[in-house]
Amino acid sequence: MQDLNKQVTVAKMPAVAVVILNWNGKYFLKKFLPPLLASTYNNMQVIVADNASTDGSVLWLKEKFPAIEIIINPVNEGFAKGYNTALKQVDADYFILLNSDVEVTPGWIEPIVNIMEADKKIAACQPKILDEKNKQYFEYAGACGGFIDVLGYPFARGRVLEKIEKDNKQYDDAVPCFWASGAALFVRANVYKTLGGLDEYFFAHQEEIDLCWRMQLMGYKIYVQPASVVYHVGGGTLPQGNSKKTYLNYRNNLIMLYKNTAWQSIVWKMPLRLLLDVVAAYKGLFSGDAGYFFAIAKAHIHFVQWLLFYKKKSLFVLPINKILTGKYNGSILWNFYLRKRKTFSEIINVT
Repeated sequence: MQDLNKQVTVAKMPAVAVVILNWNGKYFLKKFLPPLLASTYNNMQVIVADNASTDGSVLWLKEKFPAIEIIINPVNEGFAKGYNTALKQVDADYFILLNSDVEVTPGWIEPIVNIMEADKKIAACQPKILDEKNKQYFEYAGACGGFIDVLGYPFARGRVLEKIEKDNKQYDDAVPCFWASGAALFVRANVYKTLGGLDEYFFAHQEEIDLCWRMQLMGYKIYVQPASVVYHVGGGTLPQGNSKKTYLNYRNNLIMLYKNTAWQSIVWKMPLRLLLDVVAAYKGLFSGDAGYFFAIAKAHIHFVQWLLFYKKKSLFVLPINKILTGKYNGSILWNFYLRKRKTFSEIINVT
């Protein structure tokens, strides 16, 4: 009778698919798969989608964890297309897009599934993300919920630009936010598929912000649930300061801003953003970082190419909702550099 009751309980639990996109991440899989497989959520499957790794990841997985499903992408399709290709082959109520360099904690799935089940308008949610190397501090990629300023610069509860805050439980309330981190992104499978998934032109970086922006425009909510905690290494594939990462961040941010902003606003926001990018580029150049300068220049050139040749291939939505939660109508650059307000709570107070 006890076993029968357990089966009934499990049957009522939404199906969750944890999908790890792997590219030469055998080191991280060795370290972080065991705690993931020890997760207490019963109706869970773990899938590794391999993006043409060359480090023996697939062979190692088959030998050590033969029960884990493996989806093999023939080439490295990047974060966006790699996930889109994989998730077309996955059947579940919720997808969890989990970086290979993330360490989960016991009971990390239940709080987020519970909050999303309680409110069907929540389309995406993230846990509290702390630094795996220094677990008292938030981690750059999402911290405790993503926000965005008037010019499209992303920041988070616990991280403004390069300033990382210590976790003193100051952001432990579950709140709506603007975007949820792609490092540990819970999404409703049906909403993900309806919206076409991640914009594949992005390749990597900020594609999850674009997805969450489109979700909000469609009338859905984005949340952070700090009762769930994970630890992120960060920079496992492309470290901070890498020229390719700089290029992708600047290019993709401009595309995202253009895609999701009404033309009445974009006519003044885009010239100002481009000007601020130029200032940042020359700041990098004069400080001795020529790679930073050329990465931004390349980003601008390719943004123009996107406008001319690729814009029609990107994923757009007709906005149903024009009031977006987690959008700060000020400038974080103004606050950070001129007003010397360098923490989230000093800049914005959202409860």
